[in-house]
Amino acid sequence: MQLLIKNVLIADINSPFSNLRKDILIEDGKIICIDDNIANNNFEVIEDEDLIISQGWIDVFTDFCDPGYEYKECLESGADAAIAGGFSHVFVIPNTKPVTQNKSQVAYIVEKAKLLPINIYPLGAVSKNTEGKDLAEMYEMKQTGAIAFSDGLHPVQSSGLLLKALQYINAFNGTIIQVPIDKSIGSFGLMTEGIISTQLGLPGSPALSEILIIKRDLDLLRYTNSKLHITGVSTAESVALIAAAKKEGLAVSCSVTPYHLYFCDEDMISYDTNLKVTPPLRTRTDMMALREAVIDGTIDSISTHHLPQNWDNKTCEFEYAANGMIGLQTSFSVVNQLLSELSPEKISQLFSTNARSLFNLPENKIEVGAACDFTLFTQSGNSTFKKEENKSKSANSAFFEIPLSGKVIGVYTKGKWHKN
Repeated sequence: MQLLIKNVLIADINSPFSNLRKDILIEDGKIICIDDNIANNNFEVIEDEDLIISQGWIDVFTDFCDPGYEYKECLESGADAAIAGGFSHVFVIPNTKPVTQNKSQVAYIVEKAKLLPINIYPLGAVSKNTEGKDLAEMYEMKQTGAIAFSDGLHPVQSSGLLLKALQYINAFNGTIIQVPIDKSIGSFGLMTEGIISTQLGLPGSPALSEILIIKRDLDLLRYTNSKLHITGVSTAESVALIAAAKKEGLAVSCSVTPYHLYFCDEDMISYDTNLKVTPPLRTRTDMMALREAVIDGTIDSISTHHLPQNWDNKTCEFEYAANGMIGLQTSFSVVNQLLSELSPEKISQLFSTNARSLFNLPENKIEVGAACDFTLFTQSGNSTFKKEENKSKSANSAFFEIPLSGKVIGVYTKGKWHKN
């Protein structure tokens, strides 16, 4: 197959053509020419106003529910949603049934993913059954294909266990991913604690539960000199703590969800169960601080926290609704809508190159001779997520029918072009 991409801006700081508009000719999954005005010799041509190319996007925290909860999502449907959202690489959390906690469970995902259109990497559990009591078989999982380690939706609460885990992964330059939640504080909260929770009569979960766990995890990181990624940061103080730790030289990185950038606790007045997420939506002040942290680079990457829930788990009283929101297909448009000042290169870093560096994934530079692993998108134009366009098995999104900006044109990965 020969594919010609016309007049595309190359948003790849590692490319020799960075920030230039060029034509790109592709044959059999490789870039064979990058030049001005390449002649069209009956190639399939892609042209679009404001067309941009970056290395394939990466989501470091998503739930494909497979094995065990395939009625919510499976690897196949999750891959379809990822492609539609512009992602060629996805890390899947271990909160499956059984838990991804040994080499056989890692191998199940690795082998099944070989037949799917995107690259799916299992996150191995830190602790057995993600119970936070005993270490799981991390070294064997790493050897089998685990990209990093996390207890996913049940972040490690025991300081002693996390200390051991951080020390253990130093042997093979591993990384632990934590969602910042101290479950001993506000574990029964239905939203963030504050004026709005009081007005709505809903029990609150204080921001302190996040701040304390980040302080603890940074202390443990400082002691072990290991690597930690904090995903789903949601408060202004969390951002300040991480920024200070980075300045100190600690190997800490972080990601934010698009919904924490778009919504705040004020939006909860509708009692929309799709806005019941973990960590909870915080105050407007926190939301604006998160946006600023994306712009100034304190936040390294965007992570969707794509967490499918079936109809029964969301169409019920707010108190009983399950936490989580799907987000693969809306991630880019939400960020692009909110932060229009982000340059194409900054978008590329947030969605791709930063995560590649943090998790030691191979570079796929936009250069002649490189294998194709890229995302095509535009920052202009309008997009609206409609239910009939949803590729996930679940429909728990608060972004349906909300006008957003920018669109994903397609993804080229694993030797194939997938046009949206």
